[in-house]
Amino acid sequence: QVQLVESGGGLVQPGESLRLSCAASGSIFRINDMGWYRQAPGKQRELVASIASGGSTNYTDSVKDRFTISRDSAKNTVYLQMNSLKAEDTAVYYCNADIGRLTLSRRYVSNTYWGQGTQVTVSS
Repeated sequence: QVQLVESGGGLVQPGESLRLSCAASGSIFRINDMGWYRQAPGKQRELVASIASGGSTNYTDSVKDRFTISRDSAKNTVYLQMNSLKAEDTAVYYCNADIGRLTLSRRYVSNTYWGQGTQVTVSS
């Protein structure tokens, strides 16, 4: 089994920063794309940022120049550094990863996994 465990959420004031972490553990052969999504009350879940295994990144327009996604392959961990936070960034943030494993017959299979979510609240 594979687990994604997130940490780093909390309550901050506008303009402040937070750093989210998401560590993958379990039966892992390879981690492909990793990303962060968020879901605000009454809204659909949206992609915030993603990072490929080679390091290329993608951001939704509303967070460009404020958020930075990175990964530490040795630790199977992805990070989201969030600066200049705004009230509209308030949401539950979810980690997402495409993870491959080898079956008992040595066949490679991959699945998408989600973390449990961490609340980020930006309020004065």
